[in-house]
Amino acid sequence: MKIAVDAMGGDYAPEQIVFGAVRAAKKYKCEIVLVGDEPRIREVLSRETGWEKLGITIHHTTEVIGMDEHPADAVRTKKDSSVVVATQLVKEGKCDAVLSAGSTGAAVTAAQLILKRIRGIGRPTIATPMPTSKGVTLLLDSGANVDSKPVHLIQSGLMGSIYAEYVFGIKNPRVGLLNIGEEETKGNEQAKETYALLKEMHTINFGGNAEGRDVPKGNFDVVICDGFVGNVVLKFAEGLAKTIMKLIKEAIKDGGILAKLGALLLMPTLKKLGKRLDASEYGGAPLLGVNGVCIISHGSSNAKSICSAIGVANDYVNGNVMEHIQEALSQEEVLTNDSEKK
Repeated sequence: MKIAVDAMGGDYAPEQIVFGAVRAAKKYKCEIVLVGDEPRIREVLSRETGWEKLGITIHHTTEVIGMDEHPADAVRTKKDSSVVVATQLVKEGKCDAVLSAGSTGAAVTAAQLILKRIRGIGRPTIATPMPTSKGVTLLLDSGANVDSKPVHLIQSGLMGSIYAEYVFGIKNPRVGLLNIGEEETKGNEQAKETYALLKEMHTINFGGNAEGRDVPKGNFDVVICDGFVGNVVLKFAEGLAKTIMKLIKEAIKDGGILAKLGALLLMPTLKKLGKRLDASEYGGAPLLGVNGVCIISHGSSNAKSICSAIGVANDYVNGNVMEHIQEALSQEEVLTNDSEKK
């Protein structure tokens, strides 16, 4: 296993990216290619003893795509940027997966232009795991496409179902369409048309409409929606989790000696809760639908998140997810190779 890591992408690059890569090399026993400004990367690596024995190499690049740059223009003009070169390494077969915590738009664009889409997929989708009371729910799309057509949503359902089965080990995962009500007639035209198409599919276990509250409850294993809606749901959940933990800490602080003693007794439980709500435990979200493994990490990723994301890449490759997607596509009459026409 060899992972190409965009060492210059992210709010805390290259420090946290490099530290996370070193941690992952030890944990997953995989080779890692750090792509970016070699002098800066080496300076960070110099703080890690024994990194030379971990199968970590550096691929020097001279450019970086900023968060404020137009993704398509930047990918086309900055050929020697870290995310473009890292993606190219996967295209050339020199690496098995690419990981970036930089501009999501740039990473998605690079994957589409360089790796291309899986035949039969109209638009790739970002699949984000969300912690629930029953385990985890896969939410997609969480930001790759903000104006999806029904055919793109049902493709998301197919890909998310396969990912949940072969990476999370969920047999016959239950798929739900995010909507404003459970009834088949609810929602806008996009939702109603998508519902009708989902009912015709043979390779997924479609469970009907999923309301917003069904996501944290874990009533569905996979929830599909437009990327605009999905990203709002994702960011709201992240903010809510942090707010809950902050309110708990403030309540303990202001509750006097009894509250502090109670918190001391509950500390193992609180730590377990914090771990379940911590996004860094999952690290990265796969971009499903491209002809290669691409993992998107949060811009604020720390070393722990990057390490976890590399683990996601490792599981994606070992699960042969792309092959299973291609096989499922061939079995669905409702999906055709010219999906953009639908």
